[in-house]
Amino acid sequence: VSQPKPERSPYYELEKKYDLQIDWRQFIQVEGVSEKEFRKARIRPDEYSAIIFTSRNSVDHFFRMCESMRIKMSQDTKYFCLSEAISHYLQKFIVYRKRKVFSGKRTILDLKPSMMKHRSKEKFLLPCSNLGSKAVSHFLTENEFEWKDAQMYRTVSSDLSDLSDVFYDILVFFSPLGITSLYENFPDFNQNDTRIAVFGNSTKQAVLDHGLHINILAPSPEAPSMSMALEKYLRQSNKS
Repeated sequence: VSQPKPERSPYYELEKKYDLQIDWRQFIQVEGVSEKEFRKARIRPDEYSAIIFTSRNSVDHFFRMCESMRIKMSQDTKYFCLSEAISHYLQKFIVYRKRKVFSGKRTILDLKPSMMKHRSKEKFLLPCSNLGSKAVSHFLTENEFEWKDAQMYRTVSSDLSDLSDVFYDILVFFSPLGITSLYENFPDFNQNDTRIAVFGNSTKQAVLDHGLHINILAPSPEAPSMSMALEKYLRQSNKS
C-alpha cells in the first residue's frame, strides 16, 4: 500500500481475516524548499495579510519558512483553511481566534462567501508545493483577488531501490504521483501477474496512460473505500 502506515485501519482486519501480509510504503514524500532557494522568489510572508492553507503540509512549511527568515506574522493576519482539520492543526502555530481563522469543508468554494468579504481589503498568499493548487489558483484569478503563490515545499518520488527484488501480488495506488514514482524507481516495470488497485479517476487515468491493467478500482457504489474494494476482490478470489 503506497501510503504511510496508519495507527488504526480497516486493512488490519483484512490481514487477520484473509491471512494477508500488507506492507506500507510511501511512494512519494514531501521535502521543504530551502530558505536560500525561497528568497529567490522575492516573497516576504509578512507583506501579506491573508494566508490560504490547503493542507497540513502547507501550514508546516509556511511557519518553517517564517522561522527561518525570522519573520513574525501580525496578530491581525487572517487564515483561510480548506477544511476544519487544517484549521485545528493551525492552532499549533497561532493563538486561535474565530475572527481571523476561516474554515471550509473541503474545497475553496466552501470559503467563497468569507473570502469575497475580504477581497478588497486583504492581500492573499498561497503557500504551495511544486505541483501548485490549480483549483485555488483558478478561483483567486477568476474572482480578481490580489494574490501570489509561494512554493515552500515539493512533492518528490521516494527512493524505493530496496524493493527491486521484492514482488507483491497487489500494488495499491492513491495518486498519479505514486505511478510516476513507480516508473522513476523501476523504469522497466512490467505488470505481469501483479494486480493493480487504484483509488480515484486521476490515478486511474495515470495507470491507463502507462498501459497497465486495473484489477481493483475504488470508489464505487458497492465499495466507496479502497479497503472495501480489496475485500470484495478477495472474497471473489477465494470463491474461485
